[in-house]
Amino acid sequence: MRVRGKDEYDTHPGKRFFTCKNYEADGVHYRQPWVIGVHEYIERLTKRVEEVELVIKWVPEVKNQIQRLEAEVKALTREVDNLTGRFITRLRCGGLGEARFD
Repeated sequence: MRVRGKDEYDTHPGKRFFTCKNYEADGVHYRQPWVIGVHEYIERLTKRVEEVELVIKWVPEVKNQIQRLEAEVKALTREVDNLTGRFITRLRCGGLGEARFD
């Protein structure tokens, strides 16, 4: 969109309008006072800020979940290593027939 100068219209002297760059007085194209365009733009920006605020508030929760999952992965890795070590030890000591997993 471009702002038309004062000399390009005569319906509202002293006011500026946002218009379609291909504006024609055919009823399909529109003109609106600049304050309405600015107001609509501010509303869109406000909505985006509110959406970003929700994401920002959600970040600490996600961070906590990641930390909990990392701790769980470490614990499970230790358990797998422990079980693997016991299995290998039992294999060396006499075979699988005696292997018991508690």
